[in-house]
Amino acid sequence: MPSSPSPSPVVEASIPLAPLPAAALSGLAASGFLCIVTETLPAGLLPQIASGLAVSEGIAGQLVAVYALGSLLAAIPLTSLTQGYRRRPVLLATIVCFVIGNTLTAVAGSLAVVLVARFVAGCAAGLAWGIIAGYARSIVRPDQTGPAMALAMVGVPLALSLGVPAGTFLGGLVGWRGSFLLLSALGVVLVGWIVARVPDAPGRTSDDRPSLRRVVATPGIVPILLTILAWMTAHNILYTYIAPVAAAAAARVDLVLVAFGVSSLIGIWIVGRLVDRMLRRLMLLAIGSFAAVAILLTLTGEQSLTLYAAAIIWGLGFGGAGAMMQTASADAAGDGVDLAQAMVTTAWNLAIAAGGALGGALLTAGGTRLLPPAVAVLALVAFAIALAAHCSAFPTGPRA
Repeated sequence: MPSSPSPSPVVEASIPLAPLPAAALSGLAASGFLCIVTETLPAGLLPQIASGLAVSEGIAGQLVAVYALGSLLAAIPLTSLTQGYRRRPVLLATIVCFVIGNTLTAVAGSLAVVLVARFVAGCAAGLAWGIIAGYARSIVRPDQTGPAMALAMVGVPLALSLGVPAGTFLGGLVGWRGSFLLLSALGVVLVGWIVARVPDAPGRTSDDRPSLRRVVATPGIVPILLTILAWMTAHNILYTYIAPVAAAAAARVDLVLVAFGVSSLIGIWIVGRLVDRMLRRLMLLAIGSFAAVAILLTLTGEQSLTLYAAAIIWGLGFGGAGAMMQTASADAAGDGVDLAQAMVTTAWNLAIAAGGALGGALLTAGGTRLLPPAVAVLALVAFAIALAAHCSAFPTGPRA
């Protein structure tokens, strides 16, 4: 008796995995770009702003300080208050605040109105930074979070390398008020892009909202914040005073910034490709190379070629810093990701203020020769903290 034919094997249909939502993540990156450019734009326009408002350049420089103060004060409380709201309306509200703040800055006739507008825009930036990372993670698959974070953070190095030069260039074309109006127009376009291309995501229910105390106590969060404070304070000492450092080395500051900006973009591409496999190694390499750069500048910093080479290495490590730190904090925080990102924003803005203040004091006390040694010490402190935090903050091996 012939045997019955064996059943044919079932061939399951292959379901293609959804690609990385580049258009949506680009909207988040553009939001970050708008945050940073809005903050740094006055630095390239100080003489025009001072003249237009009939104040000194030192007073005009407070437009940057009051914006950072708004971000510093608002990031944690606003992020905590908005945890239950859907993500897209919250992000759109921050962009609308940028549009209003930049428009008021452009049309205001008094310094008081401008400072209030800048403070409100800074508060909006604090909230935006508190939600962008978590938002990016919520619209991709778990295995895409590393590349998604890198793409969502690409606006940071772009803005840092282009913000001040763009402000100076635009000021020559359309004046300082026109520059802020252009930023408002960019915000309006971005609102349309977010509505059309960025999917919404739910907020957190009252049952699963972690408290601030619980997130702070989460293993890994404190070492991450301390690493940011040390690393970014060191970075901002050098970045804020790169003009006098370049002058001392007989180098062109615009070329130094271009070298830094281009290498930053390469750095963020590298991080996007490798962050899921080697977050810890990338972190240690980035901070360690920055410390090496600072030591090199301490020894031979008055040579232009040394400074150009240092800017390239510095940019390679810094480009992915935002993505790496936000990825690490999000991994450590788990369901407390939004509050953790708000803490990252707070630490980052503290570092900006500390870098500016410490760098200014060193520059006044002993000139540019004191800056690289201070940067080296802080970078080595950051490296030591990251090296020690191998269990919870920057664990060894691939990300889970």
